[in-house]
Amino acid sequence: MYLKEFEIRWSDVDANRHLANSAYINYMSHTRMGFLEKLGFGHKSMVAHNLGPVVFYEHMYYFKEVFPGKPVKVSLELMGLSEDGKFFEFHHNFYDSNGKNFAHCEMMGAWINMKTRSLTALPSEFLTRINTVEKGENFRILTKQDTRKFVKTPKDLA
Repeated sequence: MYLKEFEIRWSDVDANRHLANSAYINYMSHTRMGFLEKLGFGHKSMVAHNLGPVVFYEHMYYFKEVFPGKPVKVSLELMGLSEDGKFFEFHHNFYDSNGKNFAHCEMMGAWINMKTRSLTALPSEFLTRINTVEKGENFRILTKQDTRKFVKTPKDLA
């Protein structure tokens, strides 16, 4: 499991004076990029391979409010990956300074070729690296079908 610590800034707080929804999204994004950087998927290597990450969805579950004053930690676990690395699923947990879990997120995404703007498999060197990562307890091999479970067709709308 990868873990990153954050200080809650004034700009991370909403009108209710607790951590804003947008801050959760930003913390997760920063955690993912830190994780990828650690694997050698840094900005320069992504540019060299014309590669970029795309988020399909982020499903948030909030358990308790959190306020400025003490740091929070955000975890990342690899919960799914397609055989070619094109699709990925990460789970994030948010922990307060006492280690209490106050939120959870399930996110799924893919890799896009920045020139063709189409989904693409990971280059073999990146696929090899991500396959060395410890997998979450309920890890699964993803298929394109897993990314389409919420798609509605016109007949569904009738």
